[in-house]
Amino acid sequence: MGKVHESISGRLREFIEAQQMFFVATAPSGPGGHVNVSPKGIGGSFVVLGEHSVAYLDYTASGAETIAHLRENGRITIMFCAFTGPPNIVRLHGTGRVVSLYDAEYAELVELFPERRGARAVIVVDVHRVSDSCGFAVPLMDYVGERDMLPAHADRKGVEGRVEYRRKKNAVSLDGLPAFDYDPA
Repeated sequence: MGKVHESISGRLREFIEAQQMFFVATAPSGPGGHVNVSPKGIGGSFVVLGEHSVAYLDYTASGAETIAHLRENGRITIMFCAFTGPPNIVRLHGTGRVVSLYDAEYAELVELFPERRGARAVIVVDVHRVSDSCGFAVPLMDYVGERDMLPAHADRKGVEGRVEYRRKKNAVSLDGLPAFDYDPA
């Protein structure tokens, strides 16, 4: 049922680009610490850069586990599930890196995404394993629309409010690892 593919191309790329949401999984090194799985889904926040490379826009939010784990070991898996149409699950295993809004590369990368309000970084992933599986157990669900809450929240906070929020809530992970500590003092 499951199959490993050479690259993100053809029907896999079309499937990925058609999904309304995806899930990101990371974990710290070693036997301890918290495994993190985050749902993502603001429209246009994910792009396929090439057959072995993807990126997504990372917004200022309640935590920064993914950033902390990527800074520590780079391991990341991104999963897409078909909630409509034929069943399918696609997983992209790779090595990720954080391009913060203070990095020179950020200005070019952020242009790939239509909704940028509240963004703190672009996560770029070099994909070394692409696989899909049946998805027979994934329920059928209707897409009703986008929630506009996070971008509106970012607008209300303003630039300085987002910086303060990140300093307060995003500087370290649940396990005490450095996370989004890029904001200037």
